[in-house]
Amino acid sequence: MSKAGKSKTTLDRARPLDRQKAHEIQPFSQVIHMPIALPESAARLSVTNLNQVLADSITLRDLYKKHHWQVAGPTFYQLHLLFDKHYEEQNELVDTLAERIQSLGGISIAMAADVAEATMVPRPPKGREEVPVQISRLLHAHEIVLKEARTMARQAAEAGDDGTNDLLVSDVIRTNEKQVWFVSEHLVDVPLVRAD
Repeated sequence: MSKAGKSKTTLDRARPLDRQKAHEIQPFSQVIHMPIALPESAARLSVTNLNQVLADSITLRDLYKKHHWQVAGPTFYQLHLLFDKHYEEQNELVDTLAERIQSLGGISIAMAADVAEATMVPRPPKGREEVPVQISRLLHAHEIVLKEARTMARQAAEAGDDGTNDLLVSDVIRTNEKQVWFVSEHLVDVPLVRAD
């Protein structure tokens, strides 16, 4: 082989193989058996339930970021920081939920369009809303997540899926309850300067 031919072959090996296409190796709705000593029926139930909590948690997380950017008024600074803190905490939950789904042999919902189709959290307008409306939206989204997490934790416990039950109770429910407390206190109507 000539020197030029050898050089071209070497360069071809160094070039990234981009724009590759192939069939999915696992469809979204299918659950593969994982050797985690859990019946496939329990794993399947938990994957379905966790994907719903995941879709709603992604939406709640993104609602926090929207309000972080768009908050206005005298409590701007405090809420700007609080909303971002809660966004980060929800982002950790999102990752934990997705990893649990994968460890059960499922496929976690991931793309914005798929999340938008699956979420039960109402879509906010694109524009800026007043702070009390932003907070009310967040509280409603939290309530949706908490209601489904409690129901799904009981189902996981009944099915023998202790890992999913623990995740829902210890992480999802406790984090969301604490965030509800922090956010809801901003809607208490108390005087700012002088007590009644």
